[in-house]
Amino acid sequence: MKSSRNLSLSKVFLFSFLAVFLCTITYLLLPSNYYIHKALIHQMPKINQYTIFNNRIVKADNPHPWEFASDIDNKQIAPEFTPDFDKYETVAFIVIQHKKIILEQYWGNYSPLSLSNSFSMSKSIISLLVGCAISDGKIKSVDQPVSDFLPEWNSFEGKALTIKDLLTMSAGVEWVESHSTLFSKTTEAYYGKDLWNLTLTEKLIEKPGVRFNYQSGVSQMLAFLLQKATGKKISDYASQKIWTPIQAEEDAMWSLDRKDGMEKAYCCFNTNARDFARLGQLVLNKGEWDGAVVVDSNYIRQATTPASWLQYTPKTTDSESVSVKPRPCEFYGYQFWIANYKGLKIPYMRGILGQYIFVVPELDAVIVRLGKKRDKAYNLQQNYTNDVDIWLNAGLEVINR
Repeated sequence: MKSSRNLSLSKVFLFSFLAVFLCTITYLLLPSNYYIHKALIHQMPKINQYTIFNNRIVKADNPHPWEFASDIDNKQIAPEFTPDFDKYETVAFIVIQHKKIILEQYWGNYSPLSLSNSFSMSKSIISLLVGCAISDGKIKSVDQPVSDFLPEWNSFEGKALTIKDLLTMSAGVEWVESHSTLFSKTTEAYYGKDLWNLTLTEKLIEKPGVRFNYQSGVSQMLAFLLQKATGKKISDYASQKIWTPIQAEEDAMWSLDRKDGMEKAYCCFNTNARDFARLGQLVLNKGEWDGAVVVDSNYIRQATTPASWLQYTPKTTDSESVSVKPRPCEFYGYQFWIANYKGLKIPYMRGILGQYIFVVPELDAVIVRLGKKRDKAYNLQQNYTNDVDIWLNAGLEVINR
């Protein structure tokens, strides 16, 4: 009798398990949940994942190699930095001064031709393209309402959403930024197939232009606006206005949400360390390259000036807030970060796995670090992870040697 009861319970358990399993499989196979299946396979983003996406070429139609400093063979990263370079799995480190490479080093199987995902450094590229579109007359100014191009986003309680609000991450939309949560919008944007419909779910929930709130979806909105304003694919416009003018040596690849789809503009610009450095040099040149204006210098100045009229609450991780009072935003401009480091004002681009392009105007220098990890602890005042100190210290040591 007891054996029969146990057998019945086993059958109930088996049927329950199969039912849950079949429901889960059915849920994952729904077209709208395609991204969950892909996220479970690939898990956290990695720097070489351009191979799992469709990509659009950003053409380099006028390549020109960097010059090397005459004493480059005598330059090396100071030994005291080696443990941290290894700890955070650095793959490339380049220091440029006076438009010449003064130090270049790679790790593992990475080389000058190896591609790496920019991750959120691409947000700064989108910002530069906004500057180009303004110069081209495609956008009137950063104060133009977003609804002129995307009528889906109009105003919140009478306050119009402007391009400046998007650029400064103060759009006031509903988007929780998290790369580690399976069901977050950021995860769906990365692994999903429909950025437009995902972006349409962004609702205005607070007054724009008041609070700094870092959201990848806002950068994606900027990209849709740019595409509407220019009538061109983001990759094609980037090739024409930036990548070719700055004489990139290699074609880049911008990952798409699907075949012939939309660029993952908030991330996923893939190129090598040398060509990433050109973006920093362009900012260092105040928007010029070989005497030609690529991006208006006034726009570069505004983009790399903190939006200090905004308020922000410091964060220690992507999803965990510290209980402190809001303070002025002194570290972010138009999709560019700004660090105040040892008396130097350093505009920079950054990605979630420790991708950085630092611009040091006072030293006429650019520092590029690419890798697979960054620190988890934050400098709350500067709103950056503590590994930033390592790369800046290492680069400045090389420059000042």
